[in-house]
Amino acid sequence: MPQKNKDFRKTDTEPNSNVLLLQHVTPLARQVNCLDIERITDVCIKSIPELVGTRYASLYILDETNDILHLQKYNHPYLLNKIVSLNQSPPSPMVMAVRSKQIILTSDIDMHKKPIIKKSQRAFAGNYKTKSCAIVPLICQYRVVGVLNLTDKMHLVTFTADDIALIELFSQLIGASLGNIKLFEKVQKQATMDGLTGLANHKTFYEILERELWRSRRYGGQISVIMIDIDNLKKNNDTYGHRAGDKVIREISRKIKQCIRQIDTAARYGGDEFAVILPNTSLNDAVVVAERMVDTVAKSPITWNREQISLSISVGLGQYDADTNPENITSRSDQALYTAKQAGKNTFRIYEPSQQ
Repeated sequence: MPQKNKDFRKTDTEPNSNVLLLQHVTPLARQVNCLDIERITDVCIKSIPELVGTRYASLYILDETNDILHLQKYNHPYLLNKIVSLNQSPPSPMVMAVRSKQIILTSDIDMHKKPIIKKSQRAFAGNYKTKSCAIVPLICQYRVVGVLNLTDKMHLVTFTADDIALIELFSQLIGASLGNIKLFEKVQKQATMDGLTGLANHKTFYEILERELWRSRRYGGQISVIMIDIDNLKKNNDTYGHRAGDKVIREISRKIKQCIRQIDTAARYGGDEFAVILPNTSLNDAVVVAERMVDTVAKSPITWNREQISLSISVGLGQYDADTNPENITSRSDQALYTAKQAGKNTFRIYEPSQQ
């Protein structure tokens, strides 16, 4: 009996494999519970492969809008596809895992049956030393947000029960964290955007204008600003209703966006008014943009309840030095806009200093 008690005390105090595993897993779980994509990526590419004994790892993030997987990071000694379309045919194993929302885990991918994966579907099959892999869709709230690929199992060719448990655990933790990042980014973006048009909102317009003025003071150059007002919006609302008016606003915002560059900023300044910042743009070039906007909108009527609604805008613009006050900039372009309205609408006018 004494000997048995001694043995019991020994096994009770020695750390077992589960305890040791937990000591590794707990800090990693804390590490991925964040909004820092770099920290999460490091765990995916460095720590998880070490835990489950795989040589290589890659992390893809899903752009759900465009059905595209973007390569975030990898540790392979050779290049991987930076972009993977979910619409490819035949689908790669990674695309199959995303579509099924199921982990593909095998010690011999050539022998995998559910689903059957042909060698022709694996463009980089020759780059690996073994045929073992885990293709892990990362899921948050039943939606795939990314994929973690673990390949070339070292030592034991087969994934153990502990490996599988770890892979499943981290797929949930990382999926939740990536989902939280996407949600956080969405909320941040919504705070800067107008909900109806998707353009920058009034507050963001002034923040960007301040930033562009600072850049002009530092590096030189001038800024052109265009103010735009929808002609006869109240009349359209009274005739067709506010939902038709919303459609008018959305269509005109879309046309404005088509007429500017990526470096320019279009904002919904107020109810039926828009503003556009054109960094480092001459007045002559700004006039070309303003004229294009007026013409494009005038040629783009909308249909509402089988009736055609003609559209037009009035535009005012000016070019300003870097030391001009932001409020003065919008006020002066607004004066030119008022002149365009007085001139009969569906036209543009340039701010002249004599208007002060």
